[in-house]
Amino acid sequence: MTAAESSERWSPPRDTAEHARLAEAAGTDAPWRLWGPYVAGRQWGTVREDYSASGDAWNAFPFDHAHRRAYRWGEDGLGAVCDRFGFLNLGVALWNTRDDRIKERLFGLANGEGNHGEDVKEYWWAVDGTPTHSWMQWMYRYPQEAFPYERLRTENAARGRDEREYELGDTGVLDGNRFFDVLVTYAKAGPDDLCVEITATNQGPDAAPLHLLPQLWFRNTWAWGRDGRKPSMHQLLPPTFTVSGLEAVEVEHAHLGRYHLAAEGTPVLLFCDNETNAVELFGAARNATPYPKDSVDKRVVHGDTSVVNPFDEGTKVAVWYVFDAVPAGESVTVRLRLGRALPTTGTFGPEFDAVLAARKQEADEFYAQVVHPDMPDEDRHVARRAYAGLLWTKQVYRYDVQEWLETDPSPEPAAGQRDAPGVRNTGWKHLYLADVLSMPDEWEYPWFAAWDLAFHAIPLAHVDPGFAKEQLLLMCREWAMHPNGQLPAYEWAFGDVNPPVHAWAAWHVYRIDGYRDKDFLIRVFTKLLLNFSWWVNRKDANGSNVFEGGFLGMDNIALFDRSAPLPPGFRLEQSDATSWMAFYCQQMFKIALELARTDKAWDDVATKFFEHFLAIAQAMRSFGSQGESLWDEEDGFFYDVLVAPDGSTQPLRVRSMVGLLPILAATEVPAWVGEECPDLSARMRWLQRRRPELVRPLLFSKGAGERKILLSLVDPTRLRRILERVFDPEEFFSPFGIRSLTASCRQPITAHVAGRDASIEYEPGESRTNLFGGNSNWRGPIWFPVNVLLADKLRTIGRHFGDTFQIEIPTGSGKLHTLVEAADIIDNGLTALFRPVAGRRPADGDRIEASADPLWADHPTFSEYFDGDTGEGLGASHQTGWTALVAHLLNPRLPPDPRRRGWA
Repeated sequence: MTAAESSERWSPPRDTAEHARLAEAAGTDAPWRLWGPYVAGRQWGTVREDYSASGDAWNAFPFDHAHRRAYRWGEDGLGAVCDRFGFLNLGVALWNTRDDRIKERLFGLANGEGNHGEDVKEYWWAVDGTPTHSWMQWMYRYPQEAFPYERLRTENAARGRDEREYELGDTGVLDGNRFFDVLVTYAKAGPDDLCVEITATNQGPDAAPLHLLPQLWFRNTWAWGRDGRKPSMHQLLPPTFTVSGLEAVEVEHAHLGRYHLAAEGTPVLLFCDNETNAVELFGAARNATPYPKDSVDKRVVHGDTSVVNPFDEGTKVAVWYVFDAVPAGESVTVRLRLGRALPTTGTFGPEFDAVLAARKQEADEFYAQVVHPDMPDEDRHVARRAYAGLLWTKQVYRYDVQEWLETDPSPEPAAGQRDAPGVRNTGWKHLYLADVLSMPDEWEYPWFAAWDLAFHAIPLAHVDPGFAKEQLLLMCREWAMHPNGQLPAYEWAFGDVNPPVHAWAAWHVYRIDGYRDKDFLIRVFTKLLLNFSWWVNRKDANGSNVFEGGFLGMDNIALFDRSAPLPPGFRLEQSDATSWMAFYCQQMFKIALELARTDKAWDDVATKFFEHFLAIAQAMRSFGSQGESLWDEEDGFFYDVLVAPDGSTQPLRVRSMVGLLPILAATEVPAWVGEECPDLSARMRWLQRRRPELVRPLLFSKGAGERKILLSLVDPTRLRRILERVFDPEEFFSPFGIRSLTASCRQPITAHVAGRDASIEYEPGESRTNLFGGNSNWRGPIWFPVNVLLADKLRTIGRHFGDTFQIEIPTGSGKLHTLVEAADIIDNGLTALFRPVAGRRPADGDRIEASADPLWADHPTFSEYFDGDTGEGLGASHQTGWTALVAHLLNPRLPPDPRRRGWA
């Protein structure tokens, strides 16, 4: 038995305390889901907070405004938690006595400031977490020297796109381990009772001062003219409150009710209001309150005692602990508790310690079942950190586009300008989200992206299948999906086009969850029918079954920006758009077949998608709309084709991931179809007799006692030619997966396209173009999601052909492998990014994370994409969205199918 077969047969028992809590917390309103790490890593610079007429979100709300300006739609903080509505927030602030401001949020460069687009300049890690957030740990690395804000800005501004980014580790402020590691731990004693422990360890050689300032604050919901209810908080004082050994705050909110924050010891409580300091920022005549948002900073850093509320009340409070000299190698700890109950002498007694110990043990027991028992310790560590990152990047995402367009909180509103034609998202006024969503990255992408989220659902399904399913359904709900059926892409442009991977993700979540939730399949399938119709009606310009998707998530992969309008009369018929639609057809076909097993009404729906796929396959196999095939017989590859106004065509001969995507359209037609789906079976027989040219994508082979059928967009001859390039080290094949552009383009390829010259060049690392801000690159690096898809489908094809179809890997080596083995090679390349070689993970590259010091080596990072030659992690550095798929690859792919003759 192979390791993969062993993995696919193993199924965890799911009988831990955390699994029991998950069973109690089935819906989004469940008590155990009320509190979680739902606070963004960055709220400034987002579209939601942009009220400018220009739409320049980064400059409309820059980092330097964040500590003095109230947010509207969310909050950000260090290791922060909040309720699932985002009303009440609890996070950490710090001061090392040298910074010019307290450290309340993560710093990074805005899009125009970085030499490769936006880029966070901090070090932190999601250490651990459980899906009900009964246990959460997060670590932040805080320099003991003044944080070099301006040096990071000026040095990166001086560097070109051919140079590496200048990081915090390059500045020297962390040399000699002169930093504090601040570990924030939350353990729930109950659904709304949070025990909090913050431990700061001086990792440097000398004693150093530190101020710890946990903060509790309300999101400002009252200043925008839509809700006049204002929450409150105040210190509990004698004679009303006489418990010694702690300080306490009482908070009152119209929706949440009453909570109490208890802080152990004798810290000073600093109260102010979560209001903008409009006097300093905008030159206003007066502020809404004498004690605005930055009052804590002014009191602690600048010593101004007049700025905090002397009556010990407000909408924001800091709990101020001062440690004048933390000895080298020593730690200091503060403890807090947030809950309904009035604090007592037992608030920080033995029960507090018992809660932390119990929740940690329960987390260990939970992951002992979730993670395969045979997994090596190093892989187990990576998988658990990936799951932790996924759970810590869940955020409250609030955005009412209609309200956002109608209101303007700036001192001088630009009346009517923000709702003018062409202004961002004016066509999405129906969108109204106030939900906990899985984000791609805590800082760089603190907003959902539809196709990212579909990939997140796969590893999420291993730890929290209920939440994974809810995420997929949410994108299809009426307040997210456009009335015309389009799924929202991302907040910078909801109307952009993402690849249609939702049905694939829904099917895999259904399988990982044990093939048991038919209701979920029906709910998601019926909504995706609307989305499928949108694709057919909007992205097939002349009904040829050849599609024009546009951007499709792959940023700068083409010779030109595919999101930008082409010259009048030109049209781009896309290999990837057409392949995605063939792939989409097949996933809908597969789901319909599964539903037809218990309800025959779905049989003819499966037939519809079967026949629609055949039409797309014929269009792509034979000719585009102008008689130009997307397949280039001479090159043995699929290309996009540009159609001119006069009908002439021009293949865009650039070998990229675009030409590999036709492989994705491959699915098995199970043997039970013949007896369980009579409508489909009859139609297949009719087509074989009357339209034999249409059924060429049906491939037959003999299995163990039965005939096997594969539905494939690419026939074996073409597949072999494509795979010769895929596994050629001089083209797509790297030790760490499949590159997004052939490495044979190390010298630029230039073409005359639509009246202008355009060129493309293999770029294995960071982008050297400014398309999409230059912060991501599809011109050579390795991307996890498309690699996982490619391996998944090679495995499907390989199960059909067995050892009758073998290819050389690497090409020209003479070493033959089946396609199932080829899929394993791709997966193993991806997981190799996280496996140390000579003590270093390839993904860590030449960055400070590659240090042999355990203080760095113990903390894997999860990058957005990876260098096509070296495997170094690039782009966003906490992309435990789709890069958390590594946990799925390390863990079992599927539980056992409980049904007779199920899907392979």
